[in-house]
Amino acid sequence: MHHLKPILICLAALMCTSVKAAQLKYSIDPKFFDEMPAGEQLGPCHGGAVIDRAGNIYITTDTPRGIAVFSPKGKFLRAVGPTGIHALEIRKEKGVEHIYAARPNHNEVVKLKLTGETEWTLRYPPEAGIYKDEKGFRPCAVTVAPDGSIFVADGYGSNYVLKFDKNRKFVKAFGGPGEADGKFKTCHGIGLDTRRRKPLLIVCNRNNNRVEHWDLDGNFVKVIQRNLRMPAAVHVRGNYAVFPELQGRVTVLDQKGNIAAQLGDNPDEKQRANFGLPPDQWKAGICNSPHGASLDKNGNIIVSEWSKFGHLHRFVRVK
Repeated sequence: MHHLKPILICLAALMCTSVKAAQLKYSIDPKFFDEMPAGEQLGPCHGGAVIDRAGNIYITTDTPRGIAVFSPKGKFLRAVGPTGIHALEIRKEKGVEHIYAARPNHNEVVKLKLTGETEWTLRYPPEAGIYKDEKGFRPCAVTVAPDGSIFVADGYGSNYVLKFDKNRKFVKAFGGPGEADGKFKTCHGIGLDTRRRKPLLIVCNRNNNRVEHWDLDGNFVKVIQRNLRMPAAVHVRGNYAVFPELQGRVTVLDQKGNIAAQLGDNPDEKQRANFGLPPDQWKAGICNSPHGASLDKNGNIIVSEWSKFGHLHRFVRVK
């Protein structure tokens, strides 16, 4: 195992490298994330990255530590919550922030306090009629609508999105497995898009290499963008939505669904979606297996990779 400093921080001799795109421009900050306490490592990551209103960064891990929390300046602060979180989002309710998270290997969705304590647990709905038992429920991601409805992307299980009401009562399942529009081949990420008059869901249809809009009644609306490289998650902030692509790239789309930026593009296909790629093969500003990403209030992008060693990036928006 490796300490966080050589893992997360790209070579100090390298200066910030500009990444140009049609609308937006970014540079890589190679020395942002601080070292963990002595003797500790970040360890395997197969999860997400979110940012609270104070600017603190939450990175999920598959270690007993659970969620590693970093300050707005990249300094490690603490560890909270359970291990094995695949994707998560932060939602403010009555002025208080909460974490909603999917745990596929534990067959559950959880709601947590920012301090990590569990508020409730949601398991599979037998009344959906699509499961033999609870082991078939392997949720990848979760989001919450303005009315409190909960949407769960069961991408490692049934390949349906499940809707529950604000009291966690099952409402419906929609989508299902397939390659045609309106079907899922690993519905891996999900988020709420409130940039229009009518809120919509964004679903990352990972193995179909596309991202889609669905309405809150479970009806397919349209494909937003095709021919991506295994889009794994989505985070919307302001006019933009960021999509980490497991095959070595991060894409930012504008409100109309046009590509505003593509960051960290890895030309080496052998390094893409490579969980075990060792740190001595990493390059500053190049992504290998992006799995989680979030935009901060200034438009900077935090990226968490699917990595045995724990690999994080911070791309700074150049205005």
